[in-house]
Amino acid sequence: MRTTTHPDPLSVVRNLGILAHVDAGKTTVTERILFATGTTHKRGEVHDGTTVTDFDPQERDRGITIFAAAVSCAWDGHRLNLIDTPGHVDFADEVERSLRVLDGAVAVFDAVAGVEPQSESVWRQADRHGVPRIAFVNKLDRAGADLDAAVESIRRRLHPAPLVVQLPIGSEDGFTGVVDLVRMRALTWTDGDTAEEGPVPEGLREEALRRRRALEEAVAERHPAALEEFCDRETLSAATLTAALRDLTRSGDGVVVLCGSAYRNRGVEPLLDAVVAYLPSPLDVPAVRGDNGEERPCDPAAPFAALAFKVNAGPTGRLTYLRVYSGTIEKGATVWDAGARRTERIARILRVRADRHAPLERAVAGDIVAVVGLKSARAGSTLCAPDAPLVLEPPSVAEPVVSVAVEAGRSADTDRLASALARLTEEDPSLVVRTDTETGQTLLSGMGELHLEVAVEKVRREHGLALTLGRPGVSYRETVGRGVSGLVFRHVKQDGGAGQFAHVVLDVEPAEAGFAFRSAVVGGRVPQEYVRAVEAGCRDALAEGPLGGHPVTGLRVTLTDGSTHVKDSSDTAFRTAGRFGLREALRACAMVLLEPVAEVTVTVPEDAVGSVLGDLAARRGRISGSVSRGGSAIVTATVPLAELFGYATRLRSRTQGRGTFTARPTGYAPAPAEAAARR
Repeated sequence: MRTTTHPDPLSVVRNLGILAHVDAGKTTVTERILFATGTTHKRGEVHDGTTVTDFDPQERDRGITIFAAAVSCAWDGHRLNLIDTPGHVDFADEVERSLRVLDGAVAVFDAVAGVEPQSESVWRQADRHGVPRIAFVNKLDRAGADLDAAVESIRRRLHPAPLVVQLPIGSEDGFTGVVDLVRMRALTWTDGDTAEEGPVPEGLREEALRRRRALEEAVAERHPAALEEFCDRETLSAATLTAALRDLTRSGDGVVVLCGSAYRNRGVEPLLDAVVAYLPSPLDVPAVRGDNGEERPCDPAAPFAALAFKVNAGPTGRLTYLRVYSGTIEKGATVWDAGARRTERIARILRVRADRHAPLERAVAGDIVAVVGLKSARAGSTLCAPDAPLVLEPPSVAEPVVSVAVEAGRSADTDRLASALARLTEEDPSLVVRTDTETGQTLLSGMGELHLEVAVEKVRREHGLALTLGRPGVSYRETVGRGVSGLVFRHVKQDGGAGQFAHVVLDVEPAEAGFAFRSAVVGGRVPQEYVRAVEAGCRDALAEGPLGGHPVTGLRVTLTDGSTHVKDSSDTAFRTAGRFGLREALRACAMVLLEPVAEVTVTVPEDAVGSVLGDLAARRGRISGSVSRGGSAIVTATVPLAELFGYATRLRSRTQGRGTFTARPTGYAPAPAEAAARR
């Protein structure tokens, strides 16, 4: 573990996440970082269930990351607050909450597979949050590993400018090190875990010089200061190249690409050096902005402001994870929860290392810590100084697409189940619990079959409850296929005293997505305050469509005319007219049932392709592509989500356990009549 000194404490902090597709080696990269920094003294292995960050029993049983885990470590005089995020699409909401509070990220790619579906999804999530990234092409020791092919897939599918700063030494099982193209040196790992520095091997020197030249040209093309030096000297110094790479990374105009094999502990130290050199500190990111436009700088002396991004509601108490954006918070301090509009007391502050914690006296701007004592804070809550209130934008929460009926095995456990489900939704806002008004069943909704399976197993293990589950079902939507014009609705109610009167005329037509409302009323026949009430009533009507009581989307409503009564018209009357008027209009429209669909990527041996294609067709799948790679076939298709329940078991049986698949929800599509009848 290296140590140097820096003048500004905030300049040596890096808040970063590790992002990847499932099985790209993300957790192994995190474990090797902890080992290289001296945080752990033994390398944790996913297959042995000895990892630090995958500490939940279900994570160790399944061999995948389910819950985002925060760890802190030190490298080269810098403190790294690192979050290992899940790679499975069902847990994308964990990634979303993590990215909301991170300043940078390392995207891990498989050197054989390149960019995989979930790699693309998490990359787009990071794009939305403006999080600078560097790329690490992992598993270069595998058969079929190809750095250039992986980089080309990054360029083609993710569309950044990849700036490759390393050249592998050896290939596949003979991969022993890398050539650092910035400083033109060789780093090799032979007998130990520490890199040996030396000159570039003679056999690679010409190729290294060619790649260094290509790197200089790519950087000069995008960086004015580098271009000026390149034009003057026809080359770039290591210092200029490093500074330019840092600027391009932080602006998003380029992505630095490194390579290695985390499992063999090769390439981890240069990756840590790149994190320190290229990713931003809290001082390098824009000041956080509240909903009132007020900015809070990353300054320990500014008023306190923090965002809660994760809650662990365990049986012994609640642990709330915070990103501190400004100010300083001390143990025992009182803070204002802007969402719940109440004060809370910070009992303890903890530095986090997965499931282990070290007490702190205070936390300052730029810190990621956990606190004990908050009773009402949820993921997305803003905590701030009581005398300087502020509301920060919370992480977006994805809409659930799959539901399952849950009930206690014994009627005496019904209350315990309700309490357990409430705790689940505290920890994971993408889980929704509701009661079906028709059947009285308790429905648990989430992002996918695995998401619900993990949630139910968590209830069973932590609360000792026997549960009975119904068959999973998907969340349908309804939309307008053909609209109506000039639908007249009058709401008249007279029951003594002031009555209710509202008259509206509505046009309804299809729209691309969502809901749009406008008023075309002229002459003030419907005052503006009543127009707003009509819109609110229309939004109320979207909750249940005429086909099956599903939410309605994809329509545009125009209020074309109406009239009022001098005494009996009110906001309430026009809201009621909007609600019942749109319901009547939807019954007159030609409605279409929509079902959720997913992009499925299936990897199978080439001799099993025919069987897999036939099975996908039977599941109403539309094949969009098929390529061969290293003796395997990769088939992509769009398949209704309802047809994917139990697909993993079916795929294993058809391929003798050699087939794998991933599914990424992509939206909604019209459901055929026979599917609508079966729902």
